[in-house]
Amino acid sequence: MQPFAITLRVRRYEVDVLGHVNNAVYQHYLEQAAVEHSEQLGFSYERYRQIGGIFVLRRITIDYLRPALAGDLLRVTTWIGQMRGPRAVRHYQIHRAPEQELLLTAEALWAWIDLATGRPRPIPAELLQAFLAADGSPELPPAER
Repeated sequence: MQPFAITLRVRRYEVDVLGHVNNAVYQHYLEQAAVEHSEQLGFSYERYRQIGGIFVLRRITIDYLRPALAGDLLRVTTWIGQMRGPRAVRHYQIHRAPEQELLLTAEALWAWIDLATGRPRPIPAELLQAFLAADGSPELPPAER
């Protein structure tokens, strides 16, 4: 399966005084892609609560390559690089559409947290199977290899 992607339009209030998307806004875009990817695989926040845990962001590294501007159409792509123990590494790219100009790359470390204890625990097999089967654990999207 191809990496998961969403398309977003940059709204005027998301830009800074230089007319570029504010750096903090990019994190919202990345999280939205992760949430929609999870939901597409059948794992909504409600489903996570039923399972007894949730993913929380532990660390993120973002490389800002080019600015996005108000009105730009962006394609936010995400895929799982690794899932082991309580950790999941998720990769991201943001391209300006339709030109496909690469604007940003990112790597995030997510931790699976037990809702009852608030402590990390191994990612349940149900999630491992769904995410790794869907993504095939690529290090780069097929078009970028």
